[in-house]
Amino acid sequence: MSGRGRLTLGAYAATLMAAGALLPLVNPSTWIFTAAILLALQSGVGALTRRVPLARPLTIAAQFFVTLLALTLVFAREHALLGLLPGPQAFGRFAALFQAGAEDVGTYAPPAPDTEGIRLMLVCGVLLIGLLVDTLAVTFRSAAPAGLPLLALYSVAAGLSEGGASWMWFLFAASGYLLLLLAESRDRLSQWGRVFGGAPRTGRPGTDGSGGGGKALAAVRTGRRIGVVAMGVALAVPAVLPTLSGGLFGKPGEGAGDRGKGGTISAVNPLVSLQDNLRQPEDREVLRYRTNATDTSGMYLRLVALDQFDGTSWKSSVRPIEDVPERLPRPTGLSGQVRTIEVTSNFVASPTYEQKWLPMPFPADRVEIGGRWRYEPAGRMLVGDDGQNTSGARYTVTSLDVRPTAQQLAAAPPAPEALRREYTKVPESLPLDVRAKALQVTKGARNDYERAVKLQDWFTTDGGFRYDVDVESGTGVQAISRFLERREGFCVHFSFSMAAMARSIGIPARVAVGFMPGGLQSDGTMSVGIRDAHAWPELYFEGAGWTRFEPTPSRGSTPEYTREQSPTGTPSESAQPSTSTSAAPSAAPRTSESCPAQMRRQGECGQDEAAGAAASDGGGPDPLTVVLVVLGVAVLLLLPLAPLLWRTRVRARRLGSSGRTAEDGVARTLAAWREINDTAWDHGVVPDESMTPRRTAARIVRLGSLEGEPANAVHRVARAVEQVLYAPQPRPGTGLVDEVSLVRSGFAAVSSRKVRLRALLAPRSAVRVAWRASSWWSATTTSWRTRRETLTARVTSRFHRPSRNEG
Repeated sequence: MSGRGRLTLGAYAATLMAAGALLPLVNPSTWIFTAAILLALQSGVGALTRRVPLARPLTIAAQFFVTLLALTLVFAREHALLGLLPGPQAFGRFAALFQAGAEDVGTYAPPAPDTEGIRLMLVCGVLLIGLLVDTLAVTFRSAAPAGLPLLALYSVAAGLSEGGASWMWFLFAASGYLLLLLAESRDRLSQWGRVFGGAPRTGRPGTDGSGGGGKALAAVRTGRRIGVVAMGVALAVPAVLPTLSGGLFGKPGEGAGDRGKGGTISAVNPLVSLQDNLRQPEDREVLRYRTNATDTSGMYLRLVALDQFDGTSWKSSVRPIEDVPERLPRPTGLSGQVRTIEVTSNFVASPTYEQKWLPMPFPADRVEIGGRWRYEPAGRMLVGDDGQNTSGARYTVTSLDVRPTAQQLAAAPPAPEALRREYTKVPESLPLDVRAKALQVTKGARNDYERAVKLQDWFTTDGGFRYDVDVESGTGVQAISRFLERREGFCVHFSFSMAAMARSIGIPARVAVGFMPGGLQSDGTMSVGIRDAHAWPELYFEGAGWTRFEPTPSRGSTPEYTREQSPTGTPSESAQPSTSTSAAPSAAPRTSESCPAQMRRQGECGQDEAAGAAASDGGGPDPLTVVLVVLGVAVLLLLPLAPLLWRTRVRARRLGSSGRTAEDGVARTLAAWREINDTAWDHGVVPDESMTPRRTAARIVRLGSLEGEPANAVHRVARAVEQVLYAPQPRPGTGLVDEVSLVRSGFAAVSSRKVRLRALLAPRSAVRVAWRASSWWSATTTSWRTRRETLTARVTSRFHRPSRNEG
């Protein structure tokens, strides 16, 4: 096999091995087979075009074009011209898939489901890295810089998993890079035309007449050093990547369990832009439903539960999701002694209401809905998958109307330890006055139920709180302290504060977000408007499960079990579903019957509490953030390695040409001499261009402490330079690549490790870049100045009027 063939296979293998670090991020990982096939096609095209041979830019263009055709065939065949050629519709399809993939990245935590958008992003990423590696290592014959894209690929995968990437994947990726370096070294050594490592050697490298052993050892040492540098950077970069939360950047394993099948749902805070939407002048219907419930006052429609309080906001945990079961599991903590009524409701969502979470009564028992919906067991929520949302959705929910008595809640045993520990967490930064106020308000209460009722009553009636949507909408510990001091706010403040205070005194609590029941219409249906959006706390009582409380004054309904008169427990019963006429939602604005008349006159009913929910369905970072992080990784890698890469590239250009004319031979001889001078400079021998080649050679040998074959090689190249510069008939030198290799081996043998590392990573000769840039700038400014003066002279002469005395 030819050297380029080995390099092509090495680049292909290195890219696939580095892409292995992405496998834990998606489940199932079948996308890797698509990437492997398309990458093989891309590499094959490169190998064929290089055999023609084509110019390097044409080779890269051919690989890119064939890769684009293959991607069109796999992902946008139905939108392509003749089923293969990408056109406007195909590019539109790619854009839609990339957008869907970005949304999925912001929704799911590892392992995310293998959606079409995520699959396209992964395959395109691997193909892009593969094209860069193939271009650098094979087309330009420089494998060392090809480690940068491989390193970026692994570093991004490690960053997405927040350091959770297995060490096995790092070793796999590093091994692929070292295989690529090995393939390149074999190719370069074979081009030098000498056999390395075959003959025994004595003494230091380079003392043998053949010099083969020394050069082989030097090549191996160089490869090892490059490999160690690349591995070190790969280990260091993920450690300094900024920690991102939500989506694919969620903490690995957080909230995970054995029940998760096919992905997890990320953290989400659906109340980001709530306040701005509360003051809208018009209500808008988002949902209409018909139910057989006899009392709908407590039939809140729940979207999502926020169970994490991190000191800055309440948000939903990263949880595993699974297919929607035919019948949902029994609610956590609900016993058969508590009275429940089975309620069936038929829902129709407005086509203009696009929400990733499905509004449902809590706790739902069965859900009948078409489309791509997934089930999150911990919160008993349904979330749209692969772009699915509520627009125009029609579905039926069978739920349980749980009716515990005050006596049952008061006598509830302690919650399970694991649940209590998770849902009573408060940040260490929680101000002391929050818990102090909670203890003061609940003073005299004999159990958690009485404490919860005292907290609710304090917010709604006893504490002098006022509902006001004009209060600054803040989240986190400071917002709670300000709210408790000023005692005015809206549902976000009340629900967040009661949940935090309940946790501070040991009551498991979380915040639910959704809608109030809505208003009864003349046709018997219930109409839910955007102003019915609401947030409320849920507290856990063993036997009753997660139980709703209502601390917001003038909003919603106070649960019956928190009032003085509570019903006694009776066996469960089931209500018969009612027949109904059409429950189609109305597009006309409506006034929510759940908003009291007094508040409606004051304009305090608000509007779009759920619009904030829809606005931040994706809890993950913005795709632009992901791109910036990737670019930042590339910059972090490129800057410290820039001198090494420049020096490697210059050396390859000087020694890689194989001209056949006399002029080419002269240029090669001079290039080899410059390479020897720069090698000496990198090892501390500052060049002196005022000397002749012969005296320069003697100076390099003396100051560089060279002896034996490396010293002889310097003198031989110096004599070759004198031949091409001063002889009547110049005769270019031969074996120049071997001579330069001997000199490099000699410097490596006599230099300390510190000097060798300095010469490798920060070569002094790299200052030529600054000199070249300065020279270019000087020449450019001189050229522009000359052109400006010439143009000025022409314009002046054209408009110059000769005097009468002029001939």
